[in-house]
Amino acid sequence: MNERQLTLLGQLAGSEEPNAAWDPGEWRSAYALRDRGLITIKRSGGEVHAQVTEAGTFYTQNGHHPDDPAHAEGRKITKEESRGGRPSATYGDRPVARARRTKATELVQRLIAEKRVTITQPDEPAVTEWRRAIDYAKRHALVPKGKRIERLRMWNRDLQISLVDGPHLNSLRPSPHDVPPVRVPTQLRSPHPVVAALRDDEGRLVMPAALRRRSLLLLQGLTAEALSRGHEVKGHRVADRYRSHAYTHEGRHHPSRYSRREGELTVCVSGFDYTVTIQQEAPQSTDPERAGRLVVELGYSRLNRQFRWADRKRWRLEGILGAVLQELEVRAMEDAQRKADEERAKVDREIRWRTAMEQAKEQAGQARFAEILRAETRDWQEATALNAYCDALDRRLKAATDRDEAEVASAQQWLTWARRYVRSRDPLTQLPVMPAAREPKLEELKPYLNGWSPNGPEAHRLGYGAG
Repeated sequence: MNERQLTLLGQLAGSEEPNAAWDPGEWRSAYALRDRGLITIKRSGGEVHAQVTEAGTFYTQNGHHPDDPAHAEGRKITKEESRGGRPSATYGDRPVARARRTKATELVQRLIAEKRVTITQPDEPAVTEWRRAIDYAKRHALVPKGKRIERLRMWNRDLQISLVDGPHLNSLRPSPHDVPPVRVPTQLRSPHPVVAALRDDEGRLVMPAALRRRSLLLLQGLTAEALSRGHEVKGHRVADRYRSHAYTHEGRHHPSRYSRREGELTVCVSGFDYTVTIQQEAPQSTDPERAGRLVVELGYSRLNRQFRWADRKRWRLEGILGAVLQELEVRAMEDAQRKADEERAKVDREIRWRTAMEQAKEQAGQARFAEILRAETRDWQEATALNAYCDALDRRLKAATDRDEAEVASAQQWLTWARRYVRSRDPLTQLPVMPAAREPKLEELKPYLNGWSPNGPEAHRLGYGAG
């Protein structure tokens, strides 16, 4: 566990009072502890109650999880066991933990054999269970040394789980205590052009003058540090939906106007753009302390990462800007990994699609030959039946000595026509030849593509169960 999770577990173990309001980071730590079986979380009457479990108490006393394989040999014997009683069930012996251990073990075995496992169209509860199985495998050292498990939600909602080389990105992140501070200037001299544009734009950072000045200083410090690390800083245009339309009244032109409480800029890290926003946390509050707080936000991350930092009693934004830049750099690493995974998945889809297309063309060609064969068989069966009729009619004519000559002549004429028609319909009148092969039409391929689109691997799939 990280330092924040350890601190929160220790605080909960030493207090029985309802927990105070948690910030987003503390909520993430709490849920991480819950998923490890160390605490339970209940909400009642607007209050949050977190209770340390037996496994959590064991962790605080011994410094490791009771199911940690590295400490399995040194597990203490309980009083119940020393008296000859039945051992108390540990967290790892409970049905949910056993099921999760089984699922995690099976997943790792499949990944070792196949390198990649794809779960087709899972719903959100299923995604949650797979995530917990992955977390279990990581915590209990089930992942082979030098490997890591990565999960990716694909464009078509499939869940792809891969076993790749190298340590997990989390292990590369420095502790928040190790993040070097960012120097924030006390005066706004020679600001970066992006910061200067925000300063000069009266429609943005609409807040009390002292807070506006502090916001600009924070953005200038963040910008200077980002540039020193080789990143790029760009302006962030105000979206059109926030602008009032320009108009002309009594011969005077009035340009479009807007009023925005926040100020935004874009930091480009390794080719990925991220928007940094600063604003008052509670501009409508009548509490001077709350109204005087600033908050820095990044866009939401698909990996449920921290995106918000605000002034608190324990810190001010000036002291934690380094954590904001660290988050941008970690996101860039993750986005680069995601991009590589998506490119690899795109190549994989291209290969699978081409294989499916070749197989579909072969199957469509065989189906066409089979249909021609069935049509010839139907014609032959019809011709056989008609031939039998013609033979029967011929015998009847030969036996019709008592019939009128005109009637016999008409029947003979009908028999002549019938035999000529049968010869035209009988496929065996001449020796049949192999039908000429042709390129099947796209519509003819759909039944054999198992959900792929004949228009390409990135086209919308036709249904479920695509290969």
